[in-house]
Amino acid sequence: MGMTGEEQEEAAPDVGRRIRELRERRGLSLRALAEQSGLSVNAVSLIERGVSSPTVSTLHRLAAALGVRIVDLFGPEEEAKVVLVRANQRGKTQTPGVLVESLATGLAGQRIEPFLVTLEPGAGSGSEPITHSGQEMVFGVGGRVDYTVGDQVYTLNEGDTLLFEASLPHSWCNPTWERARILLVLEAVEGRGAPLLPHLEKG
Repeated sequence: MGMTGEEQEEAAPDVGRRIRELRERRGLSLRALAEQSGLSVNAVSLIERGVSSPTVSTLHRLAAALGVRIVDLFGPEEEAKVVLVRANQRGKTQTPGVLVESLATGLAGQRIEPFLVTLEPGAGSGSEPITHSGQEMVFGVGGRVDYTVGDQVYTLNEGDTLLFEASLPHSWCNPTWERARILLVLEAVEGRGAPLLPHLEKG
């Protein structure tokens, strides 16, 4: 079963508005953000207006250019000591075959970025391996996901956990005909970029 139209409509506008808000707060023009993120002006404009949903790779580039973590693209930067996020309050972004939901953001000094990732059959992170700072944990919520770390392929079924240094080249895919879900937890290393972005299909 594919993503519903409602899921797709919810994802892009919220993230787009947040990116525009962060860009304007930093006094950056569309062109400046495009140049710093390696994207076209048109691509950034479409994302900000909610016409196009950014891929994980694109989110990574934008977050790095804006000097924020990935989770900061899903909601306001706050300084709370306790954060409760209801199921219907999650920030979302969606690309063909992949829905990423931010499970919690806004904690003062937040050092982990938890996401629920839903993968349609055949969905994956793209042809090029991903590398970023920090560590990465993946927990199989349902279905099957194949994670390649270095030269080794790890098959994650429901209940399985994978933990590794994210500086190792890695990629993932759902090789089955059924939807799969993983809990993805990334370490947010201050001042060293946003680790979520590369995990969506390249774009």
